[in-house]
Amino acid sequence: MPGPKPDPVVSDSALPSSVDVVIIGGGIAGVCTALELADRGLKVAICEKGQIGGEQSSRNWGWVRLTHRDPRELPLMIEAVKIWEGLDKRIAGKTGYSQCGSTYAIASDAALQAERKAQEELRGYQIPTHLMNREEALTHLQGYDPDAQGLIGALHCPRDGRAEPQMAAPAIARAVQDRGGTVHQNCAVRVVETSAGKVSGVVTERGRIACDAVLVAGGVWSRLFLRNIGIYLPQLRTRNTVLRTDAVEAGPQSNLKTTSFAIRKRMDGGYTVASAVPSRYQLTPDSFRLFTAYLPTLKNEWRSIRLGLGPAFLDALRTPRHWSGDDVSPFEKTRILDPEADAPYIDKTLAVVKKTFPALKDATVAQRWGGYIDVLPDLIPAISTTEGVKNGIPGLFVATGFSGHGFGLGTGAGRLAAELITGQSPVVDPTPFRLHRFTDGTKISPIPVITTPQ
Repeated sequence: MPGPKPDPVVSDSALPSSVDVVIIGGGIAGVCTALELADRGLKVAICEKGQIGGEQSSRNWGWVRLTHRDPRELPLMIEAVKIWEGLDKRIAGKTGYSQCGSTYAIASDAALQAERKAQEELRGYQIPTHLMNREEALTHLQGYDPDAQGLIGALHCPRDGRAEPQMAAPAIARAVQDRGGTVHQNCAVRVVETSAGKVSGVVTERGRIACDAVLVAGGVWSRLFLRNIGIYLPQLRTRNTVLRTDAVEAGPQSNLKTTSFAIRKRMDGGYTVASAVPSRYQLTPDSFRLFTAYLPTLKNEWRSIRLGLGPAFLDALRTPRHWSGDDVSPFEKTRILDPEADAPYIDKTLAVVKKTFPALKDATVAQRWGGYIDVLPDLIPAISTTEGVKNGIPGLFVATGFSGHGFGLGTGAGRLAAELITGQSPVVDPTPFRLHRFTDGTKISPIPVITTPQ
């Protein structure tokens, strides 16, 4: 079964000879950066090897959450939510955003203590939350069977929201076009060109575009692109499986996370369903090349990691690691990553959902899909100049490695990236997101959070 079908975006027919900034990648981070730049009066071109929002930006859960964030991400996520709240009006389009709230079911005393800690952290930013006892949680989660998984309470954050992944990136890309920017799908960037030691343009499969700055926002492809330039990005990818149901009348209206599953209501009346248990990680050659970089992550997360071999390993072995502007690049050979869904894995999750909410027992599967998530060792993104790293180039920037947190964070990431590109004062301290943290001697380690839904 093929993956989600993003809303269509009509590509611009002509490739511009020159722009101020070229955005490599038409996912949520790339299009949001393009929007911010266009609103600042810059001429922007988005070059996407496949389709706008064709990979993880249309395959994620659709959560826009403040809750359970890495503390280093939280200030940027606060700004991201502010942008989401006015985004539809700003772009005169529809992203499907609504402030529905998120609820986290609590099934143990240990989880209760962790949620109290999470609540205290959010309180420091004046973000309202409500810690419910069992009776309040059952009233809030109408139809929840407490015997299915156990329930002693819940944490609810009314500021959390949701949006529609298949709608959001395309709607923002069309707004970029309305502002004079251009969108070029099935148009991979092969290499970045330099002159006098700084960015001077890009070579795409359709020709050259002169520019002063380039943003690499290629999701799981970013490491491969940067490696061809000689820039180190310790990025891996992990696969996840999601499904959506046909429309149902019953069920929770807020996003819901339990020990077993995460679900959210969709605009079409169905639910997006995902497992709260990590799927099997498929080893690739980069898994071994980057083993040392990921040791701190493994020490914290090893109990939840299930390793396996699959097609991804052989695919990576066959993928060229070097090419020139005259060569057909790997990005032209694989336009859209569309991994096979793990149907038994996700169907088991749906069975737990139906047991927990008997009113959903007749929900039927409309679609299953797989997707690859770009991950960095400390589980927070790189939103940064490349200056300060070996072979870094003035005018070359990155926004990648969102580690499963990128959809909701995308609007804020776009604003921060645009400010770095234009030299404006950044909306938040960009230090945690600098690319050279992986090579400047900084101790790299993920900060444990309670959960990491998208």
